[in-house]
Amino acid sequence: MAFPHLQQPSFLLASLKADSINKPFAQRCQDLVKVIEDFPAKELHAIFPWLGESIFGSLDGVLLGWNLRCLQGRMSPVEYSIAMEFLDPGGPMMKLVYKLQAEDYKFDFPVSYLPGPVKASIQERVLPDSPLYHNKVQFPPTGGLGLHLALNPFEYYMFFFALSLITQKPLPGALHIRTSDCAYFILVDRYLSWFLPTEGSVLPPFSSSPGGPSPSPAPRTPAMPFASYGLHHTSLLKRHVSHQTSVNADPASHEIWRSETLLQVFVEMWLHHYSLEMYQKMQSPHAKLEVLHYRLSVSSALHSPAQPSLQALHAYQESFTPTEEHVLVVRLLLKHLHAFSNSLKPEQVSPSTHSHATSPLEEFKRAAVPRFVQQKLYLFLQHCFGHWPLDASFRAVLEMWLSYLQPWRYAPEKPAPSSDCQPRAVSERWAPFVQENLLMYTKLFVGFLSRALRTDLVSPKNALMVFRVAKVFAQPNLAEMIQKGEQLFLEPELVIPHRQHRLFTASPFTGSFLSSWPPAVTDTSFKVKSHVYSLEGQDCKYTPMFGPEVRTLVLRLAQLITQAKQTAKSISDQCGESTPGRPFLSWLGFYSTDTNGCYPANDLDEMGQDSVRKTDEYLEKALEYLCQMFRLSEAQLAQLTLALGTTQDENGKKQLPDCIVGEDGLILTPLGRYQIINGLRRFDIEYQGDLELQPIRSYEIASLVRMLFRLSPAINQRFAGRMAALCARADFLGSFCRYHLTEPGLAGRRLLSPV
Repeated sequence: MAFPHLQQPSFLLASLKADSINKPFAQRCQDLVKVIEDFPAKELHAIFPWLGESIFGSLDGVLLGWNLRCLQGRMSPVEYSIAMEFLDPGGPMMKLVYKLQAEDYKFDFPVSYLPGPVKASIQERVLPDSPLYHNKVQFPPTGGLGLHLALNPFEYYMFFFALSLITQKPLPGALHIRTSDCAYFILVDRYLSWFLPTEGSVLPPFSSSPGGPSPSPAPRTPAMPFASYGLHHTSLLKRHVSHQTSVNADPASHEIWRSETLLQVFVEMWLHHYSLEMYQKMQSPHAKLEVLHYRLSVSSALHSPAQPSLQALHAYQESFTPTEEHVLVVRLLLKHLHAFSNSLKPEQVSPSTHSHATSPLEEFKRAAVPRFVQQKLYLFLQHCFGHWPLDASFRAVLEMWLSYLQPWRYAPEKPAPSSDCQPRAVSERWAPFVQENLLMYTKLFVGFLSRALRTDLVSPKNALMVFRVAKVFAQPNLAEMIQKGEQLFLEPELVIPHRQHRLFTASPFTGSFLSSWPPAVTDTSFKVKSHVYSLEGQDCKYTPMFGPEVRTLVLRLAQLITQAKQTAKSISDQCGESTPGRPFLSWLGFYSTDTNGCYPANDLDEMGQDSVRKTDEYLEKALEYLCQMFRLSEAQLAQLTLALGTTQDENGKKQLPDCIVGEDGLILTPLGRYQIINGLRRFDIEYQGDLELQPIRSYEIASLVRMLFRLSPAINQRFAGRMAALCARADFLGSFCRYHLTEPGLAGRRLLSPV
């Protein structure tokens, strides 16, 4: 990769490149530690881009680097220990970053490797909404091509680290590696704990300079015309520093920019991806003004800066499919952010108690999730819900979503466990979070329902996912909070002018985080409406989670759960009945279920009776939780079951799949195809042709069947007279011959099966 401003030859760089080929890994790291300690920043700045690429791999994915995503302590303990020590937040690599930071060096990062929405925005001269890019975009002298960002060393290092999760393709052998044991995953956890501490403050860097460079370096080339999504605001950091003397300055105010940068980089690189359909939705003509219109309609007396709905000002198309590893790392980020935000001091949790005396880190804890994460996470989750395959790997996305929905799980105070083993009720303290994240609960729940209705619930893994969602949403008091949020959103606009003590403000995403935190919005209804309109647009058609449409979907899911339970029991019973009658060769592995009496194979066949028991338990509890959430009675379930024809007939057999009668016979309906695919119903197919020519079973040896079939008529022709005499006898031998020889075409099969 070329770096235009580093074209001058460097003896140190050439020496290190040669050592990277000739020396072992441990020796190379020892040499790097010595170089970082002994050489001045002037020499080190030439090796910094090469070192980042050699560790994290090239941005185009060609060079693998240290392969941190596959490096595990139990597989390669020596290399793992050395790499973790070198890249630790307090290790040599970070010392190099701070050493270069003190000298105000800048490094060029190609725009072409940024996430699709950001890249398309910058290429069209539109400044992205994140303050991470402000005053950093640089243009070559000729203009047009070769756009890059001028980043300080800390930003450059974090860009490389975060993007390596996206750009580096996993090796074939990496499919069986546990993500949480890998060096990359553990490094993410360490960086989050170091720069977003739940206790204390951010540790200062190792450089002699107590502060870092400005988080918004000035462009080094003539200014180009750039559109922006909103107004620029003064930095909160500058406000804090300017309001305090140098003697009493809070050290955290000088270092909070590292925490901000880390979070912004992780969010931008990992969450700023969405599909073409999502972008087209954001491209509606009124998208840039709809939230502004709403704010003006309810608070025309105040002059708040406007925020476009989804900052959509450019054409964009990106095909992006996150990996399971990517989702697991994002879940780690969300869990830590909840713990980080919940570590606020009790007197500083409410925005109304905010004052200038509050430290920047405390303000950052309060603003991190709603200001940086919420919008992009919502788009990311919608993309995953709509594009992830309908298989068990969706569990990773599901758990990421459920982790975000339950911030109370990561609160420092732990409620005392109830003595009756009942689930703990969600405290009213979390009602504002639920209301301000209403779409995360309601719309994504509807999205999950649509997926669940298309999956095979007989599978234990799919049944477990339904159980997990139902269990989370059935927590006491959570459904009531969601209903309250929906009531606030659906509240008529005519009520708004009559409210008292309304404080309206925008929540601008366009300035640096370290811009003034807006005054408190005391009107809860307005906050809920603003949340929904900012994510979906003011003309969105909201479907209430507890309305009739969703209730119909829940009833349909309840019906499928009942069917799946019956199917699992039928599979279990049939497997138990067919076991004693299996042919002798089935015990040698040549058996499969008879074509005249089987269900389609699924993972129940692989896991046995224990799997059937787990499936039944998951589905039973899921149905119980759904009935609890939506207040479904036993009578409703029974009536629905009868109406949809899920009961068994008098003989205890399943009914035929749903179909209609056509000119040429029965024609499957879409519901019938769904029932067959998921093993819910089946046609009773029996062979009705010549028994001598019926198809060879999969548990039979085909060559022997054919050979014995030819041998049977030859024996009959040669010994026909003697066989007729034997069959005419009235003793046991005569009965035996009559039984085996009256159907000569089956002789070959009977030789392969027990009598």
